[in-house]
Amino acid sequence: MVPVEYYIILSAILFSIGVAGVVFRRNPLVIFMSIELMLNAANLAIVAFSSVLNSFSGQIFVFFVIAVAAAEVAVGLALIVEIFKTKHTIDVDQLNSMKG
Repeated sequence: MVPVEYYIILSAILFSIGVAGVVFRRNPLVIFMSIELMLNAANLAIVAFSSVLNSFSGQIFVFFVIAVAAAEVAVGLALIVEIFKTKHTIDVDQLNSMKG
């Protein structure tokens, strides 16, 4: 059996990679993938703690987080497509205003 500390360390590493992707990258698609990586790292930590406590409530919570993350990706990609149609760019530095 793998100790829970290994899962938490892996979760922290994945979360750190996600934070680095959000902070240092300027492409909205990479930013969304980094946010998804951070959510999955949190899910991994929740499932690890749930297994330690012998409870299914953490796994049920993770299921709902995954469902919300899927909806977030659908809305985010739709927004990126619409922004590209109007502005002809998806560079985050150039998209600093909400004006049409």
